[in-house]
Amino acid sequence: DYELCEEWGHLYPVPREDLINLHREHLLHLLEMGDTEKALQLLQRIEDPGICLAISEQSLDQSPNLAASHFLADYLTGHFYANLTTARRNEIHALYMGSKVLLTLPELSRVNYFHLSSRPLLMLEQLLMNMKVDWVAVAVQTLHQLLAGQEIGFAVEDIDSLLSKYAEKALNFPFALKEKRS
Repeated sequence: DYELCEEWGHLYPVPREDLINLHREHLLHLLEMGDTEKALQLLQRIEDPGICLAISEQSLDQSPNLAASHFLADYLTGHFYANLTTARRNEIHALYMGSKVLLTLPELSRVNYFHLSSRPLLMLEQLLMNMKVDWVAVAVQTLHQLLAGQEIGFAVEDIDSLLSKYAEKALNFPFALKEKRS
């Protein structure tokens, strides 16, 4: 049905907003089905870059599943980096990194941290508080690789500071040891 509507749009004038809505729904449908190849082909068929940017951003703002968010964030930063404001760039890049970290977690646990996908530092802190040390190690390694030379609102030093803070708390004892006297 989406393809038929797309063909109809080529034959008759369709208002810009309706065209954006059609392509957005088609894109989200393809991403929900896990067909990133067809989703990429759909985005490449759209001739107007303004419409393509609007479709991609609106799709991302609808909070699709993890794989779709990751795909859209990657597509937006790869194709429309110069068209985005600095704040929006940082937001999308943080979502990309958060989704990348989520993909390193065990599949059954991802749902517990999905709401933090746009805030990777907070996700890291939540993993630390939940004592998921092995997961933290993989997450930190992933973030260090992704942050190499990037400016997105936080840096490697912020991750190190967070880790130091929780390491200090782990060694903090709430009572004083008393010496035995003879």
